[in-house]
Amino acid sequence: MRLRTLTLRHFRNVAFARIECEGKRQFFVGANGQGKTNLLEAAGFLTAARSFRTTDSATLLMHGQTTAAVACTVEHPQLGETQITIKVHRHNKEIWCDQARVVRLVDYLGKFPTVVFSSQDLQLVRGAPAARRRWLDLTLAAMNGAYLQALQTYTRALAERNALLKRGGAVGAQLEAFEKVLAPAAAELIAQRTAGLNQLGASVAEAYGRLCDSGEKASLIYEPDVAEASAEALLARWESGRARDLQLRSTNVGPHRDDFALKVADQIAKDFGSEGQQRSLVLALRLAQAAWFHAKSGVRPVLLADDVLGELDPGRRRKFWATIDADSQVLATGTSLPDAELGTWQIFRVKHGDFQSEVQV
Repeated sequence: MRLRTLTLRHFRNVAFARIECEGKRQFFVGANGQGKTNLLEAAGFLTAARSFRTTDSATLLMHGQTTAAVACTVEHPQLGETQITIKVHRHNKEIWCDQARVVRLVDYLGKFPTVVFSSQDLQLVRGAPAARRRWLDLTLAAMNGAYLQALQTYTRALAERNALLKRGGAVGAQLEAFEKVLAPAAAELIAQRTAGLNQLGASVAEAYGRLCDSGEKASLIYEPDVAEASAEALLARWESGRARDLQLRSTNVGPHRDDFALKVADQIAKDFGSEGQQRSLVLALRLAQAAWFHAKSGVRPVLLADDVLGELDPGRRRKFWATIDADSQVLATGTSLPDAELGTWQIFRVKHGDFQSEVQV
């Protein structure tokens, strides 16, 4: 897939910008805080109309505005030239594809994949389980409408059960009603996460091996909160835990507490990995995501590299570029121009939300 044009209006600090992409490499250079990451964030909306930085749509709107918009022209290997417009409001979004409004998100998912490489990705190794769960949910839901539906069903029912627990005085029959909705959705999530992480884990191991010459093996290990994934087993766990849940006023068992571990040489990277190992591991995780998107959709994702190259030593930079799919389009950002050895780029200077194209270097 190729991103040919990208237009932003009232998106964060960008009042208006139109980018016309030529070739497969675009580089946006400028000081911090000028709008480079905002542009990549907007490009990332192609996948599922979601930000890789926030869950709050209101923060995406320029101050004083009620709507932001992202419009793209995409050259698609299956659909041909396609026009996509995403309107972001404070509490909802609209997606338009070739001037037809997308009514169901599940009908849109999987068609326009993008993958973001961000300096924030280190939190996937170092941070709390919530960040890893969000990455996993976004990855699986982007290619699987059934997963998204199960996630939405589970999230709504969990919120209702927790609200009942917080009010106090809940009885078994009331809780059981929500548990019967939770159980099949939870079983679906666990099954899909198990399969997805097995596939992603194989790609992580391969990508890490190509990024590092040490011979160390990387792995991705699913750590479900409930090991037995059947709806019946989940119902039994929630029933036996009702007294504790009532005391704590929250649901303390279920896939909303799942995690996965990233390991290098059979050791938890969060606790024992070096800086270099952790950075290589998150790059391998994103490369695995890109390969998985390609395999599931048949479409090469657009790669969005947010100030990642500047944080790598020259050796890792060379290996990174040698590892990515050479046919994929890359939009990258940085505070200085890319190394000459990385090839030819279309350069854009970024200042105060303004993007000026320069001669390719």
